[in-house]
Parts: sequence; C-alpha cells; structure tokens
Amino acid sequence: MATLSQWVAGSRPRTLPASLVPVVVGTGIAIGADGAVWWRALLAAFVALILQIGVNYSNDYSDGVRGTDEERVGPLRLVGSKVAAPKQVLAAALGCFALAAIAGFVLAAVTTWWLLLVGAFAILAAWFYTGGKNPYGYRALGEISVLVFFGLVAVVGTVYVQVEGVPWEAWAAAVPIGLLACALLVANNLRDIPTDEVSGKRTLAVVLGDRWTRVLYAACAALPFMFVLALAAPHPWVLIALLAAPLSVPPTQKVLHGATGPALIPVLGETGRLQIAYGVLLAVGLAL
Repeated sequence: MATLSQWVAGSRPRTLPASLVPVVVGTGIAIGADGAVWWRALLAAFVALILQIGVNYSNDYSDGVRGTDEERVGPLRLVGSKVAAPKQVLAAALGCFALAAIAGFVLAAVTTWWLLLVGAFAILAAWFYTGGKNPYGYRALGEISVLVFFGLVAVVGTVYVQVEGVPWEAWAAAVPIGLLACALLVANNLRDIPTDEVSGKRTLAVVLGDRWTRVLYAACAALPFMFVLALAAPHPWVLIALLAAPLSVPPTQKVLHGATGPALIPVLGETGRLQIAYGVLLAVGLAL
C-alpha cells in the first residue's frame, strides 16, 4: 500500500500548474470583460486540477502495466515502482475523472449543455493518451493534445462559463498558455527518450530526436513572449508578462546545453514556475 506522500508524488505536482494557469488567465479575461463569476471560476479550477491528477494517475497505470516505466529515471511512478497495485491506481484515476465529470455537469447546467460534449472529449483524451490498444501519446501526438486541451479548451472554456461568450482575447491568450504546457511535456519526454525508444513508446521527442527536441523546448518557452507583444497593442498592460522572461533562461540553458537524465528533472519545476509567473502576469494585464 502506497503512503500518502507517495500518492502525492504519483500525482506529479510539478505538472499541475498546467491545469490551473489556464483558468487564471481565462478568469483575467473575464474580469477585463466585467463578467467574472467567482464560483464558476473556482469550479472550473477544480475541474481542471482534478482532471489533470486523473490524467497523471491514468498514465501511471497504463505505462506501468505495459512495462514502460520499469527503467524510469524521473519522478516516482506508483505502478512502475510497485509501491501501489495497478487496480488501486486505476481506481484513483477513474475516481478523479468522475469528480471532474460531476463538477463539469454543474457548469454545463448553468451555461450550456454542449459543454458536456467538450468534457466527454477531455476525459476520453485523458484516458487514451496512454490507455487503450493504440494510445495516441505513443504516436507523437501528445503535444498537440496538450496544446488543445491545456491551452484552447481550458482558457476558452474558463472564459465561456463566466461571460457566456468568447472574446478574441481568449483565443489569443490560449495559444501561449498551451505552448508553456507543451514545454512541460517536451522536457519530460526529452528526459525519457532512451527508455521510451527501448519500450517502443514513440513520443514526439523520440521521433524528432535529442537535438530537435531541445530546439522545440526552447521554442515553446520563448514564443509565448512574442504573443505578449502581439497582444500589447489593444492591451498595453499585458507587457507586464515580459517580467516572467528571465525565468525561462535557467531551464532553457539546461536543455540547450545538453542536460540528460536526472539533470533534466529540475527543468520541470523551473518550467512550472515560468508558467505560473507568465500566466498570473498575463491574467493581470488582461484584467486591467
């Protein structure tokens, strides 16, 4: 039986900013549109967070039963390290998905029922990332999924459930937020290239190779600041998001200077801090 601290580690807390930052940015847009509804924002944050935890447990279960995690050098995996039974981790994942579905049902009930379809796709995407017979995460499609669900769906959805409309700023802000979420996945998959190649897990990092995966990470960390400049004409206050730029330097240097294996683990935390700082500052700029 895994301990509480092991369950927390298995939820991969360093990746969780990817779920909350889009909600913060979407709420900033809602405030700027004079349409913020705080209880809906908090419920959207709960949906995003519990769904992300469910994704992480689901990946832990699916990769573990396939044997993908047996030689892993990254954070603790519950099934791969045999500290928790596969059925327990599967139950935790399904429980998180159920809680997300219930909270999402409430948001759909007070806005529009088509949100249920969006929520269903999100849960299916969460499961089939590494689950099922042909997981798309093993087919170099993980980054596209992250850009869509942790960028477009999360930001635009958060705005919609509050203002019941989608201003153009929601789409413009969703892309850089999705790119920073992709940076987390790219860093993770860069570290795992050697073991993923052996296990047959063809992530985008495996397909691109070590060199171009490092370039991809640098692009995902830098491009969001280009979007700030584009948004600055109608919203000059968003320029404060440039204050987060120095936080992109340490992880990018580690990646571009050839860090491998355990040396890449701190990059996840540094990328998460970059994402939080950028998202909060962008949200403030859009709110003002």
